[in-house]
Amino acid sequence: VQLQASGGGLVQTGGSLRLSCAASGRTFGSYAVGWFRQAPGKEREFVSAISWSGGRTGYADSVKGRFTISRDNAKSTVYLQMNNLKPEDTAVYYCAADSSRYYGGSDHTEYAYWGQGTLVTVSS
Repeated sequence: VQLQASGGGLVQTGGSLRLSCAASGRTFGSYAVGWFRQAPGKEREFVSAISWSGGRTGYADSVKGRFTISRDNAKSTVYLQMNNLKPEDTAVYYCAADSSRYYGGSDHTEYAYWGQGTLVTVSS
């Protein structure tokens, strides 16, 4: 599967963005998907994950209550709605997918396929 992340941009503190992760292939409904981010000079960190069906989701503590992950398997797309953005959310955001398990969780090594990343910049 090939992944294409989009939707990043420049936003002020408190603003919102919706990221999209579009996948090629007709079996996207059998892939667990995760969002990760990497800020300059920092390690990649987990943001959110969603199971095949969308029935299970997970979030990093730093984004819980502000970000919402969802998916539309008919459109082979996973979304990350980001509200009340903060400067510390500034990073390149990557989506990742894997078909070997129902839910991928927070471990980036569990994901076999990665998109190219989309930059989110939150100004103070």
